[in-house]
Amino acid sequence: MRTTVHLLRHGEVHNPTGILYGRRPGYLLSDLGQQMAKRVAESIGDRDITQVWASPLERAQQTAQPLADTLGLEIRSEDRIIESANTFEGEVFTLSDSILTRPKMWRHLWNPFRPSWGEPYKNIVKRMMAAVHDARDEAAGHEVVLVSHQLPIWTTRLHVEGRSFLHNPRSRQCTLCSVTSLVFDDDRLVELDYSEPAGDLIPVTDRKDPFSAGGDQADDPSGGPAR
Repeated sequence: MRTTVHLLRHGEVHNPTGILYGRRPGYLLSDLGQQMAKRVAESIGDRDITQVWASPLERAQQTAQPLADTLGLEIRSEDRIIESANTFEGEVFTLSDSILTRPKMWRHLWNPFRPSWGEPYKNIVKRMMAAVHDARDEAAGHEVVLVSHQLPIWTTRLHVEGRSFLHNPRSRQCTLCSVTSLVFDDDRLVELDYSEPAGDLIPVTDRKDPFSAGGDQADDPSGGPAR
């Protein structure tokens, strides 16, 4: 039986001050982010999607809403696919700023493999994969969408592809409102696909700067403002 679990990243967030917002409440989609969410609904709203799950954070719920409306489904809030926890949450950074220029923060950077500045990668994978497996089982024979955040989605992809968790955040293939699709044959993962249904809405200048196009960089020790 073929089942697909789509990991959908949320759209652009209104964050003019450049705060690393992480799990903080009150960070909503920008106007562009709302357009991205609608584009996703237009792009995949005709698929055999029987459930829509979303992180409890507002930006994920807002991204899920147009798709849920198109499909006539209720959004299921799922704590296991929430943003990763981070030591630097609440810090403000400018375009030219970086955590690496702040010596008082260096004590948190001693272990990039764990990582020492935030939720361990292994913990992220454990909760994300538990949600993926439950979603796969509940939507068996159909498709299900889980709206989450960049680092949880990217860490999950590294895990299923058997790659090292240690990586350069600039290399993540997980742009705003991108879809990372895990295709299962019964309980066996047989395919991983990636698409960017709202990719053309990301400004050209942002696409050249993963930190800017990234949207929520609270997981990133090298800095860069969140949008």
